[in-house]
Amino acid sequence: MIHDAVKLSKSVIPLFRTSQLAAIPSRTSSQPLRRLNDGINGSSSNPVAVQMINYALSHARSQKSDDSYAQGMLILEQCLSTQSTESEGQFAQNSVGTVLLAMSNLLYERGSIEEAIEKLHRIQELTHSSLGIKVAAMEALVGLYLQLGQDDTSSVVADKCLEFLHKEDLKSNGRNKESLIARAKAVKGLVELVAGNLESAESFFHGVQDNEAWNGNAALSYGEFLHTTQKFSQARELYQNIIDGVPKNEDFNDVNTLAVCNMASDEVLLAATFALGQLESHMGNFGAAEEILTKALTKTEEYFGSNHPKVGVVLTCIALMFRNKARQERSSSLLIQEGLYRRAIEFLKAPPLESKETKLGRGDILALARGGYAEVLCVQQNRKTEGEKMKTWAEAVWSNRRMSLADALDISEPSSRVPVIDSRISRVL
Repeated sequence: MIHDAVKLSKSVIPLFRTSQLAAIPSRTSSQPLRRLNDGINGSSSNPVAVQMINYALSHARSQKSDDSYAQGMLILEQCLSTQSTESEGQFAQNSVGTVLLAMSNLLYERGSIEEAIEKLHRIQELTHSSLGIKVAAMEALVGLYLQLGQDDTSSVVADKCLEFLHKEDLKSNGRNKESLIARAKAVKGLVELVAGNLESAESFFHGVQDNEAWNGNAALSYGEFLHTTQKFSQARELYQNIIDGVPKNEDFNDVNTLAVCNMASDEVLLAATFALGQLESHMGNFGAAEEILTKALTKTEEYFGSNHPKVGVVLTCIALMFRNKARQERSSSLLIQEGLYRRAIEFLKAPPLESKETKLGRGDILALARGGYAEVLCVQQNRKTEGEKMKTWAEAVWSNRRMSLADALDISEPSSRVPVIDSRISRVL
């Protein structure tokens, strides 16, 4: 993985050079920052460090290979070594924090989540960095812990983020602090949503939507709350606003709008598109659902690679959409569903059915995929035994607190609880 590849000899890895730095276009302060609802400018980090970060990320993603990511990480390591980690000045610590955020991003993209978490924890030691950097790190930590299924830890981090912000002097941070508090409340709301505590989640989302500077993550989490509570029209409008308004890539020039790992802007765009496709399916608009989910699949493959587990998440949802469509239209799409489920299970790296392990990464998604696949097998007499075995495995792995696996698979009734998959954290809400 990345950690081992970074140890490659520097003589064989092309490094970031002055000529390459000069070739990277910089953005002047007069150019508007792209963000949802025009966020707030704030003190930035070293512009040279920002340009090195942008180069490293671009290079790492150019081929999406172990080598390209290792080279990108090496550039970031060199960039970090040039920053003063002991300086107490905010400008210097912002530069260090921004590099650490970028490193956590690359580590996350390559599946090194524990290493990404370590980089994010290092940011908490920067006592003089901007609030925006600290909130971005805590928000990402919450997202990664949720993805790992460490819900109690994610809740503790979310609480610490809110406590930290409430202790800060409001006068010295002004309107920017208010937007960061809105983000912190929204990510705590997401934690409660994952836990199935809808009333508690609503209390954290209350008023967040009125903050004109809230970012795409906060908006998406609130949209998913509206979706799970079947306020479909409001959720659809919010999802579409996110798709139209969120920037297409990270902006490391403004420390107040930073978001990384599974909370990064590209992830938000994918998740909003994915959520909108699910919503159309839940409303019975299967033509629109298929079109939007296909777009989400294409974007996921482009961003993560064609064999990434996130592709399996999207494929699972597409299979469920065809299942719901077949039930409502009294048609059959068993062959299509089977093909989608099999590919999803492969990309999700499912363990053998004989495995007794029930706490798995993306466990609820795997349970949905195998639970749906089990239904396809059980209607075929010669494969019913295999289907029953798969169903038993799926029910044992399913851990969602708001609904049973059977409820999640059967949403044909108007009063049914609708399962909403958050592709940022690969969890069923």
